[in-house]
Amino acid sequence: MNIYVASSWRSERQPELIQLLRRMGHDVYDFRNPSDGDNGFHWSEIDPEWQSWSPLQFRAALRHPIARDGYRKDMQALIDCDMCILVMPCGRSAHLEIGFASGAGKLTAILVEQEAEPELTYGMVGHVCVSLDELLELVRECSAI
Repeated sequence: MNIYVASSWRSERQPELIQLLRRMGHDVYDFRNPSDGDNGFHWSEIDPEWQSWSPLQFRAALRHPIARDGYRKDMQALIDCDMCILVMPCGRSAHLEIGFASGAGKLTAILVEQEAEPELTYGMVGHVCVSLDELLELVRECSAI
């Protein structure tokens, strides 16, 4: 399967999951390394002071060519995926990605291994897995179909 892993740069589980899924034979998009020699998008490429932007600066930065290219890569991978997995904890982008995938009718799963605040709209996601083993078994079952 073609799998999109939606997570955070802060996630310690994301790199491990990418490698496990690839060893299982899946094509897995890694936003941290979208292609050889590409270390993913960073706001600091646009401006080292990005964390102090005003709302106007933030909006303008979304139109910057570097941001548009990063968005295009991630969005194309999301459009092309068969399955989207949200790895908690994560932030806003990952939640938008799983929402898009759910709305597009793709296979979806959330990996919640730690205590997390309940969220009613997670009901739109196909599967909520509470362990890595449970998630990997789900992927095995889905890829056998």
